[in-house]
Amino acid sequence: MRNSFKTSTLFLLLVLVTSVHVFAQDKDIDKVKEKERTEASATNFVYDANEFAESDNFIYAEKEYRKAISKAPSVVAGSYNLGNSYYEKGNYDEALYRHTQAIENATTKSEKHKAYHNIGNILMKKEQCKEAVEAFKNALRNNPTDDETRYNFALAKKCAEEQQDNKKEQEEEEQDEKKEDENKDDQQQDDQKKDDPKDNGDQDKKEGDDQKNEDGKPKEEKDKGDGEQKKDKDQQGKPKPKQGQLSPQQIKNLLEAMNNQERKVQEKINAEKQKGVKVKPEKDW
Repeated sequence: MRNSFKTSTLFLLLVLVTSVHVFAQDKDIDKVKEKERTEASATNFVYDANEFAESDNFIYAEKEYRKAISKAPSVVAGSYNLGNSYYEKGNYDEALYRHTQAIENATTKSEKHKAYHNIGNILMKKEQCKEAVEAFKNALRNNPTDDETRYNFALAKKCAEEQQDNKKEQEEEEQDEKKEDENKDDQQQDDQKKDDPKDNGDQDKKEGDDQKNEDGKPKEEKDKGDGEQKKDKDQQGKPKPKQGQLSPQQIKNLLEAMNNQERKVQEKINAEKQKGVKVKPEKDW
């Protein structure tokens, strides 16, 4: 009896474990099937969106792409194609966001290569060449044989070098302008110091001190006094005329005036004489 009981118990346990295992497998299968149905639905949304995009109906295309992304983000075509639509419309920020979303959900190297390649193109449009270089590098890591990616990588690298050179030149110009501004500020401070009344007062005081002589008297008074003394000294060299007498200069002036008057009178007399002389006519042949 005991052996048969043990056998029955083991059989029941084995059946129970087997049932649990089968139930778990069925649950995983259901999840897989549900995922497949969801992805299929999202793919249908992508197909519809592609048709709208081809007919240049961006509003409806965007709407269907968003449905696909919401339904199944794992369907990379939804975010990838929506990013391309934004790129064509010139909305580079949204395009960059959607391609980044595609990379996060990508499961194959091919999907990652395409998304990184497009991100590189978007960054070039945004003039972020250094970041574009890194994007093209990642694209080449996932597909080293793509010639277009290699070509765009070379362009991005050259652009990044030019931007770096321009940045250095700009920094040097800014430093030069900063030095010029500092020199201007220093010059203005010097000018303000020169124009400061306090400084002018000190300067005037200094100039006033320079204009004083050893006795503490202003030099002008000293010079004036020296001039008067010199004048007196010069006059002392000449005899001063006595009161009621003419000075030598006055006498000289009177003589010159008399000579001029006499010359004028003589010229007048000579003119009268010439007027009275008869002119002998020429012969009339």
